[in-house]
Amino acid sequence: MGEFIIAQNKKAFFNYEILEKIEAGIVLSGPEIKSIREKEVSIIESFILIRKGEAFILNMNIKKYEYANNIQNLEPTRTRKLLLHKKEIKNLLKRIKLERLTIVPLKLYLKDNYAKLEIGLAKGKKIYDKREMIKKRDLERKISKNKY
Repeated sequence: MGEFIIAQNKKAFFNYEILEKIEAGIVLSGPEIKSIREKEVSIIESFILIRKGEAFILNMNIKKYEYANNIQNLEPTRTRKLLLHKKEIKNLLKRIKLERLTIVPLKLYLKDNYAKLEIGLAKGKKIYDKREMIKKRDLERKISKNKY
């Protein structure tokens, strides 16, 4: 089976230069995975922290599953643990400290019925880099319109 993309963080590609991509699992409850399958999730405002050798995603908004009991429904923006190997976490920590990088969520997808999060090791873009990218994109659009 392939990947089924649930949510993408397009802002991350605009605001950051992605240097490396890593796949991570997420610890979720039953109603949360059902909401994810219904595409009731947003990762745009979310970010990733590493505390005590464990990675967590904060502000990932998973809408409450409407058919679940109130007991099982959890807070939509609660902190969720990411499943990564210790070597991967140590490598991320080392690169964050040495190169002043950030970890951003790029996309959320289902792979063999498991929710996976693609995270990226990223470097923030300057304002002039963003402007330059917008100019290039506009120029490419004009060129492609003139061709046809």
